[in-house]
Amino acid sequence: MSSDTHDQPITIVGAGLSGTLLAILMARRGHRVRLYERQDDMRRVQIDAGRSINLALAARGIRALELAGVMERVQTELVPLPGRMLHDLNGALTFVPYGQRPDEVIYSVSRPGLNCILLDAAEQAGVELLFRHPAVGADFSRERVTFKDENRSGETHEVAMRRVFATDGAGSVLRRSMVEQLGVVCTEDLLKHGYKELTLPPFPDGRPRIDKHALHIWPRGGFMLIALPNIDGSFTVTLFLALNGPESFETLTTPGSIDVFFAKHFPDVQKLMPDLATEFLSHPTGIMGTVRSERWSLDEQLLLVGDAAHAITPFHGQGMNCCFEDCRELDALLADSADWSLSFRQFETSRRPNTNAIADMAIENYLEMRDTVRDPKFHLHKALSLELERRHPDRFVPRYSMVMFRDDIPYALAYERGRIQHEILVALTASADTLAAVDYELAARLIEARLTPLPA
Repeated sequence: MSSDTHDQPITIVGAGLSGTLLAILMARRGHRVRLYERQDDMRRVQIDAGRSINLALAARGIRALELAGVMERVQTELVPLPGRMLHDLNGALTFVPYGQRPDEVIYSVSRPGLNCILLDAAEQAGVELLFRHPAVGADFSRERVTFKDENRSGETHEVAMRRVFATDGAGSVLRRSMVEQLGVVCTEDLLKHGYKELTLPPFPDGRPRIDKHALHIWPRGGFMLIALPNIDGSFTVTLFLALNGPESFETLTTPGSIDVFFAKHFPDVQKLMPDLATEFLSHPTGIMGTVRSERWSLDEQLLLVGDAAHAITPFHGQGMNCCFEDCRELDALLADSADWSLSFRQFETSRRPNTNAIADMAIENYLEMRDTVRDPKFHLHKALSLELERRHPDRFVPRYSMVMFRDDIPYALAYERGRIQHEILVALTASADTLAAVDYELAARLIEARLTPLPA
C-alpha cells in the first residue's frame, strides 16, 4: 500500500472481540488506528453479571489469533473439550466425542478474559483506545460519524466517514443508520427462546463438580441447559428456554417456581448450584437472533464486520470464530490491494454465502442439541459418520468437523457437503440399526459418486 494509505487513520467502532482483533491486525500493518468503545474499560471495571457467556474457540478463530500474534497469551485461558457429555433426566451420562483424532477438540474460553488479552495486545500495538465513546449516529450525506464522549458530560464530536469499520455488534448503530438513511434492507429474526446465565461453583478446594473436559448438555426437547468449564473449576451454566408459554422465562419469577422447574427437569445439576434461585432472579434474560443485511459496505467509507453484519445464534459455537475469520480474510484482502473500496466489496461478496450458511447451521444445531441428541438414530448416524471418515478420509468428513476443525473449508461448502452426507447416512441406515448391518460397499459407491475429494 502507498504511504498516504497508512497516514489515513482507521476508525473502528466497538472494542469487543471483533473490533480489538481487527485493530491489532491493522496496527501490525502500520496503520494508525482509533478504537471507540461505548463501555468502560473492562480491564478496570467489572462487567455486568449474566452477560459473560463462555465461548467455544475452534480452528478458524485460532488461526486468526495466531495471525495477530496473541495465541500464546490466550493458551492459559483455554479448557480443552473433546466432546459433549449428555445428561438424561435420570442423571445417566453419555459422552459423545466431537471427532476421532487427538487434535479434534474445541476450547472453552471466557469472553471477558479473551477480550482483555486482545485489548492489552491492541494497546501494545499502538492502537488508540477511547472508552465511554459510543457512536450515536452517522450522517451519510455529510460523510460523518458522531460519537459522544461520556467522560466529558456527553459532549459530541464527529469523525470523517472514511475507512470506518463497524464492529459494534448485533445492535449496530451504524448498520441501523444505513437502514434509516440509505434504505438498506436488514432482517433481525429473534428466536422465541432466550437465555439465562448461571454459575456452577467448584468444590471448596477448587475441584470441578462435573467433568471439566466436556461441554455438558441437558437436552429436554423444547429447551436445554448447557455448562462450559472455566479455568478456576467453576462452570458457566446457560439455560435456553422459551420466552413465553407454560414453561418459560415468564413463568419463572419466584424462588419457588425456579426450584420446582429445576427439580423436575434438571435435578442432578440443581443439587450442585446452591445460589440457583438468587442468581436466576438477579441475572438478566438475554435474547438471541440472526441478523442478515443486504449491504455491508459503502465505497471505502464504511464496512460492517462481524455481528454488525451477520449476527448468528450461539448454537454451533461459531459466532466468535466466524467474526475472527472475517478479520483474517479482510486483512488478507487489504494487504493485496491499495483499493479499499474494491476490498470492501470483495469481502462482502466472498463472506456473505459463508455467513448465511453458518447462520442456518447454528439454528439446525440448536434443534440437534436440545432434542435430536436423544434419538438413537442420531447416535447411529454419528458413529457411522466417524466410520465412513475412517474408510474415506479424503471425501467423507462429518459436517461438525468441517465447521469446527477445518479452517480451509468454507462454511458454505461444509453446509452443502453436510447435506449430501446426511442423505447418504439416511440411505445407509434405512434398514440398519447397527454399524455391523450397514452396507459398506453401497456406502463406497454413494460416496465416490456424490462427494469430490477434499484438500489434504
